[in-house]
Amino acid sequence: MTEVDSPRISQPRILVLGVQPGTPPFRIVEIDGEVVGAARTIIDVLEVAADWGITIRDLDDPDVVRWVGGDKFTWTTRRI
Repeated sequence: MTEVDSPRISQPRILVLGVQPGTPPFRIVEIDGEVVGAARTIIDVLEVAADWGITIRDLDDPDVVRWVGGDKFTWTTRRI
């Protein structure tokens, strides 16, 4: 199968990476493949997106936002 025959895989414009240790912990936010900031809360993600002209209506829509290493409620590092 060639790439032309492959089904299109959705690439959301916003990527929120896993929680990084810090005081407080934070998550790196990428838009269109470019690191644009750090978020400590959901509000930070919405504000960064708005700064880039993106309105997020549904934080659970995988075509809009991809959450890596946890969902929109994951803002602390895991303890093992």
